[in-house]
Amino acid sequence: MGALTDILATGRIRTDHRPWLRAEVDAATWEALSEGLAAGRWTLMALWGEPDAVHMALLDEAATSLGTATYLPGDGTFPSVGRHHAPAQRLERTIRDLYGLVPIEAPDTRLWLDHGRWPVSHPLGAAPIPPDTTPYAFLPVEGQGLHEVAVGPVHAGIIEPGHFRFTANGEAVVRLEERLGYVHRGIEGLMRGASLERAATLAGRVSGDSTVAYALAFSCAVEAALEVEAPLRARWLRGLMAELERLANHFGDIGAVCNDAAFARMLAPCAVLREQVLRASEAAFGQRMMRDLVVPGGVLIDLAPRGEGRLRSLVETARSALPELLALYDGTASLQDRTVGTGIAQPDLVRRFGCGGFVGRASGRGFDARRTLPYAPYDALRFDVAVQEAGDVDARVRIRFSEAEESLSLITQMLSNMPDGGDLSSPLPQSGAAREGLALVEGFRGDVFAFVRLDAAGRVAHAHLRDPSWFQWPVLEAVIEGNIIADFPLCNKSFNCSYAGHDL
Repeated sequence: MGALTDILATGRIRTDHRPWLRAEVDAATWEALSEGLAAGRWTLMALWGEPDAVHMALLDEAATSLGTATYLPGDGTFPSVGRHHAPAQRLERTIRDLYGLVPIEAPDTRLWLDHGRWPVSHPLGAAPIPPDTTPYAFLPVEGQGLHEVAVGPVHAGIIEPGHFRFTANGEAVVRLEERLGYVHRGIEGLMRGASLERAATLAGRVSGDSTVAYALAFSCAVEAALEVEAPLRARWLRGLMAELERLANHFGDIGAVCNDAAFARMLAPCAVLREQVLRASEAAFGQRMMRDLVVPGGVLIDLAPRGEGRLRSLVETARSALPELLALYDGTASLQDRTVGTGIAQPDLVRRFGCGGFVGRASGRGFDARRTLPYAPYDALRFDVAVQEAGDVDARVRIRFSEAEESLSLITQMLSNMPDGGDLSSPLPQSGAAREGLALVEGFRGDVFAFVRLDAAGRVAHAHLRDPSWFQWPVLEAVIEGNIIADFPLCNKSFNCSYAGHDL
């Protein structure tokens, strides 16, 4: 089997797609690509539908390039990728739910996002039909002494809804099956026909804790489609916002993981640090979460006059606090007893699912979009990508500590080397014809994928945004097996997958 680009080149290449290759392929080529995924030649980055097409984005890590294959299902069906490659199964179920396109020989034909409560089934497809109200069939489990424990979708804390069906033998978990989709908001439908301003606003609300990452991915995809480059200073300001978002989330997660191990002593100082990041962000950019500040073409706001001072003060405070927190974490035997060896994500499973972010890097997969597929300002900055091998809760906590240190370093570098003033945005030309763009950026959970097609009037004809949680939620099911039910909150928080980002 040849290189990914060579295989795609045998199809009909779409010349309106940027910056990587997209080609329409036949069934045989689609099958060959699926088999290559199963063999580990490539990593599945996204699988999504339209009323008349199915797209599969693949990463060739060896060649550090992306490519997208498109299959046109003239009869409403397409060859199942999931029968070769398990990470595709939930994505195929979603394509069927939203568009009515049927994966042939799919191993799992149950609904996924559709809970039978929508006004119609296949709402984005060519021919919506009455809703399917068939009760969801959880996978059967047989064995002596087994019992089921149902948790959610409504939880005790103020968190998003998701259902977890545990099968246990005593306290030991034999199987976990997730049921998601409760926070589906119809993002792809809302994107259809939207102006770029409206679509950027929607992108920033896919997953609220990653609003900068999503706005950046969407904006980069639009800029790729229009062959426009944001001004240099704007690109550096985007990087500054992205690192502040990463820092705030990592501080929050470290404290929350420890709190789920009943060690509130770590929760309090981490919550203080997170709050300090949010207040510094507000001082620098006028908003705690920096929502709606990254837009196609650039950014809406410059660094405030007192912003640099506040950010440098934040860096100094956080740098002095992190070693003390790490020492407290390492020196608390009861905490280490709960995190070390708990919830191990096996490296081969992580690689197979292409898990990004701290989930992947805690299990030996060193992929980071900032490094592997560099974009500004990271192509001009020095930083390390921390990797652990143990794959347990402890490793995922340690990756967050390391990434917080790197974010502080990156913030310092950006403040010290920030390009001088000038325009903060580039004018967006009228497309004049249909154009497409694709982007991959590194959010705090991992890589955020964005595909955007613009019509001749410059409005969004179609957009697809993929959260890193799509490939992490299934691995969480495997991680809890053999652990006790009481350790699930700990494992779950160490993954911190996004419900809203997954449910779209």
